Amino acid sequence: METQNIQVTQMPTDSVPNTENGHGDAPKSPPSVTEIQAWLVSYVAEMLEIEPSEVDMALEFNDYGLDSSAAVGITGDLEEWLERELDPTLLYDYPTIESIAQHLASELKREA
Repeated sequence: METQNIQVTQMPTDSVPNTENGHGDAPKSPPSVTEIQAWLVSYVAEMLEIEPSEVDMALEFNDYGLDSSAAVGITGDLEEWLERELDPTLLYDYPTIESIAQHLASELKREA
């Protein structure tokens, strides 16, 4: 697979899964590993203009040609979706969709 350097300005909101209840209800449970993986697969597929089925969750982000500005963009949009601050080095510490989803789900569950 030929890699490309991708720069992200902002993820289109129509392709980001909507999890807000919008009713001021009690906080919902934290997203599961599967939900985080689905969000990331959708995000990466949109960035690379490929089908979600073509995204390999075990492949490292840099193998997709994502540069540091793309990593910052992903982390920022993930922060917004999760409504919590994330470490800027998150994608370097957990370089695959599988690993980042496992880590985040575990952290969010522990904090809930």
